[in-house]
Parts: sequence; structure tokens; C-alpha cells
Amino acid sequence: MNFNLNRINPNQTQVIYMDGRFETLTNEELDELLTTDFLYQEEIPQQPQ
Repeated sequence: MNFNLNRINPNQTQVIYMDGRFETLTNEELDELLTTDFLYQEEIPQQPQ
């Protein structure tokens, strides 16, 4: 999952996905997203380039 992060205040971050979607998350929600994304990346075998 590709996305960029933009901190908008101390407890909220905008997550901007490469397909144009975006959402505003609290710190707790952001931690959950990053943990889920990390685990997802761990499960996908990396292709040699």
C-alpha cells in the first residue's frame, strides 16, 4: 500500500493514498494503519529487480 503522510496537528495526520483517496487519522488510528501495512509488506514476497 503506497501513501504519503501529512501531520496536520499534534493528534491528527492526513494519509494520502496514491490512487487519490485521503483520510484523516488520529495517532492511534495511524499506529494501527502503519502496523497493518508493515505486516502486509512482511507477507508479500519481494520480487528481485
